[in-house]
Amino acid sequence: MIHIPFDNQFARLGEPFFAKAQPAPVAGPTLIKFNHALARDLGMSVDGVTDEELADVFSGNTLPAGAEPLAMAYAGHQFGHFVPQLGDGRALWLGELHSASGERFDIQLKGSGPTAFSRRGDGRAALGPVLREYIVSEAMHRLGVPTTRALAAVATGEEVARERPLPGGVITRVARSFIRVGTFEYFAARGDVDSVKKLADYVIARNYPELAGNEKPYEALLAAVISRQARLIAQWMGLGFIHGVMNTDNMSIAGETIDYGPCAFMDGYSHQRVFSSIDHTGRYAYNSQPGIGLWNLIRLAETLLPLLAEAPDDAVTVAQTNLDAYKDQYEVAWLAGMCAKLGLTPGVGADDEDRALIAGLLDVMNESEADFTLTFHELSRLGAESSTRDDNARRLFARPDQYDHWLVRWRGRLKREPQNDAARQADMQAVNPVYIPRNHQIEAAIRAAEDREDYSVFHALNAVLQNPYVEQAGNERYQLPPAPEEVVSKTFCGT
Repeated sequence: MIHIPFDNQFARLGEPFFAKAQPAPVAGPTLIKFNHALARDLGMSVDGVTDEELADVFSGNTLPAGAEPLAMAYAGHQFGHFVPQLGDGRALWLGELHSASGERFDIQLKGSGPTAFSRRGDGRAALGPVLREYIVSEAMHRLGVPTTRALAAVATGEEVARERPLPGGVITRVARSFIRVGTFEYFAARGDVDSVKKLADYVIARNYPELAGNEKPYEALLAAVISRQARLIAQWMGLGFIHGVMNTDNMSIAGETIDYGPCAFMDGYSHQRVFSSIDHTGRYAYNSQPGIGLWNLIRLAETLLPLLAEAPDDAVTVAQTNLDAYKDQYEVAWLAGMCAKLGLTPGVGADDEDRALIAGLLDVMNESEADFTLTFHELSRLGAESSTRDDNARRLFARPDQYDHWLVRWRGRLKREPQNDAARQADMQAVNPVYIPRNHQIEAAIRAAEDREDYSVFHALNAVLQNPYVEQAGNERYQLPPAPEEVVSKTFCGT
């Protein structure tokens, strides 16, 4: 028997915040992957539970004791346009629990059938997006980025109707919160200040307990969310990650990466790389992400204005003061992260000098579409003096003369570093991954699963990504960018 120690405080907020629902049974659930390590961390007991029983629970066919399934209400700005009601159209919140560490987490099924918010959709998920989210979210965790986690992936034994019939799946995901900026927008758009306050109080108690007792709790909440979001996006940028659909309903109030739809890690670098098939204007391109993060935070601040001060003008001033801090917080986090990737100790060089050196490399990479991950990995293996290893990085550039010029500048800067080559290289390799979930490798795993019911490609890729910063003998192919015929240039939401 599965034991999940539920303590469902969100369900006590009342039905304006959600609509109760039940998962729709599926015909033939089969367990693809269960994350036993995560289950242990969450305090779940699955001892003696068979794969068949796990498949039943995490497809939604059987509800574990204490679950209170519901679909969360929220609104959102989608590509800049406000939609007053969205909500969980294919996801069901099962409940929340205290983990073994004392933290609270939500558990949610995604792809488990229609809800009151499905907007004529079937509430199901295709198998491909389930596998993509499992691979990428768990890889992000191992890369050290705050993220939702994947607890289980199940094949349903049924087809879903999309452009063509596709095998269905359900993913169970875990988050410190599934509340979004759009959740606050849902109530603010209705003029329901009491519910905005109730939601803010819940978020403070749940995700920001250090703010309890603060004299200005809602201003402190806004400031804390701004800080977390600035650091999160700086981490995305340092890994070449493109979220793809940074709508306000996809921005977690807890500062975690959420909703892995048309996301991607760049292979060849471009300042304005876009993968999402629905992002026709480049709104959510790689270099646009920091600015969109601020845009979303402004929307959050607007919902909190009635709580920030009695006088509207005073509330706007409070909000603006806190929002003005975002740019500096992002820049500090981004510069620290990029300096670490290049082996530069903060304070040894002037910030402006280091910032220009980093920007120079990205410009050279942009000109050559040099592979983002491999470029930084190869730089982490170079010494402060030239060597035969230099060619490994140089061959990544279509314009090697530009790279050569930049390399001279970088090595000149390294001469001021206090560390020797070995210590600096070790530090660089600790932040520059060898392996990322590359699009073509994810696509190969999906194709094998959908076309041949072969999950071995998925399992092998997922296993490699559990240790992304260390070279693994025999797994060299997972470092490689795609061959021309393997390039994946478009990714999809999976709805």
